[in-house]
Amino acid sequence: MPRALAPDTPQALHLARLAQGTPGEWVRLPGSAVQVVQLQGTLSGPQVSGWLICLSGEAVVDLPLSNFVRLRPAEGYGVQAHEPWTAFGTKDGTVLMLVGEGEHREPAL
Repeated sequence: MPRALAPDTPQALHLARLAQGTPGEWVRLPGSAVQVVQLQGTLSGPQVSGWLICLSGEAVVDLPLSNFVRLRPAEGYGVQAHEPWTAFGTKDGTVLMLVGEGEHREPAL
């Protein structure tokens, strides 16, 4: 009797490497509200409410009224669609992840 083939082993998605493929441009994960970007210069944030999370490096997020937030790896900040922001990396290889609110989709089973 022939042996059944084992299913392919699932592969993890390395978000920082995904962002490094197109520095300075947001890359959206298909079917999700998750975007990643490797900072290159100053970047204006999309008008989306959600969480901005530093995956690697370090970033400064400029906010209105002369406020700012410094994000280090594993730190996050809640951004609002009505509040414009810009970000720039203070270390090489800074990667940010933006998880939008209200766009959450349950994974297909």
